[in-house]
Amino acid sequence: MAGCRRPARRALLRSTLLGVGLAVGVAGCAALRREPAPPPVEAPPPPAATRSAVVTATAYNSTPDETEGDPRDTAHGVRLRPGMRVIAVSRDLEARGLGEGTEVEIEGLPGVWRVADRMPEQHTNKIDVYMGDDVERAKQFGKRRVTIRWRPESGSAAGGM
Repeated sequence: MAGCRRPARRALLRSTLLGVGLAVGVAGCAALRREPAPPPVEAPPPPAATRSAVVTATAYNSTPDETEGDPRDTAHGVRLRPGMRVIAVSRDLEARGLGEGTEVEIEGLPGVWRVADRMPEQHTNKIDVYMGDDVERAKQFGKRRVTIRWRPESGSAAGGM
């Protein structure tokens, strides 16, 4: 009888090993399955280089003696309101990429300012910072040299100001 058990044990062992092998094989195949790769995402264009310049800065107000015509209308057709962060730029700075709507950071002043006005032709390398109706604040600002920074393509129609 002992001899009869051996073939049965071998058969049982074979069937067990076969079952384990199949289980490992199926699990292994599942582990080898990969999800399809997502489609490639197009990288955004690199940001444009920031430009900078050292300019003379002064301040201006919405007063009749500081402009021709309506003191609240800019050369670009923007209607000025106190509290707006806008500047006027000399024409040579316009040619360097400071067009209407361009966002500008001004050394010593908080926040981002937008180009909304153009200065008369006799001025060069100059910005004029809008101070609303606060004439005293504009006088305190005075005339100073500042560094400005901008991205040429940040300009847009200034109508949304």
